[in-house]
Amino acid sequence: MRVSKEEARLFDMYKDNSLIPSEAVRLAALGLLWQGERSYADLAREIRHIIGRIVGPSLELLGPSLELYKIEGLIEAVDPKLPPETQIMRLSADGQAELRRLMTTRLRGAMGEFNKLIIAFKMHFLGCLPVAEQCAQLDLLIEACDKELARLGDLRTYTPLSQSNSHLTSWLDLEIAEVDGRRQWFQALQARLAAMADKL
Repeated sequence: MRVSKEEARLFDMYKDNSLIPSEAVRLAALGLLWQGERSYADLAREIRHIIGRIVGPSLELLGPSLELYKIEGLIEAVDPKLPPETQIMRLSADGQAELRRLMTTRLRGAMGEFNKLIIAFKMHFLGCLPVAEQCAQLDLLIEACDKELARLGDLRTYTPLSQSNSHLTSWLDLEIAEVDGRRQWFQALQARLAAMADKL
């Protein structure tokens, strides 16, 4: 049984329409080509550099081949007649649609390394969305921070922990402050974007 490209992409997602780790590379590749045309080598180098600095070396994240995106029709050669090793790649119309889909998916679960990587890419490529959708994405990120704060706050006030002499509560205070700072940053960015939209 043959599977369509759309069905294959759905299989690559969690059931709640959130991204799986391998799609972080897809988001990075399409987003970088949205910013400008690149060779295969430059594209792979940039992806490895960003991912390596945020989550460290990861076979799970660096596994997908960029050639797959070409086969799927998401990226294309500016001049297909050139040898593959010298081709400059650009984003196709299907690639632009896929980039928008990836940019508008939700985060999944707690704020671990993978979600931080996805947020980094969303912030890097946020300008590919209309301002209203940028603000909507920031709403989702603020909501994710609220859930994280509620989860950490519940653990912070858990009686056996609050009455113990361990350093866990102090560490949780540090985590809570970090998430709250991230939340305030998202709110400030959203306010700036909304103000820009009002001037248009």
